[in-house]
Amino acid sequence: MRIAALRWRIEHDYREMKQALGLAHFEDRTFRGWHHHVTLAAVAHAFCTLQRITRSPKETALA
Repeated sequence: MRIAALRWRIEHDYREMKQALGLAHFEDRTFRGWHHHVTLAAVAHAFCTLQRITRSPKETALA
């Protein structure tokens, strides 16, 4: 059960990164550009995750 839940979390996070954070919008051809794009998308995802974790339940209900 834990593995299934972990897989769901990974797939959910990947879908969120592609749709909301622009991970799938990369159109350059260089490794350096790809690396920068993926790094910034990962940092943005980490920031969003930390914001979601640190919010109180009242703030989440209002948002």
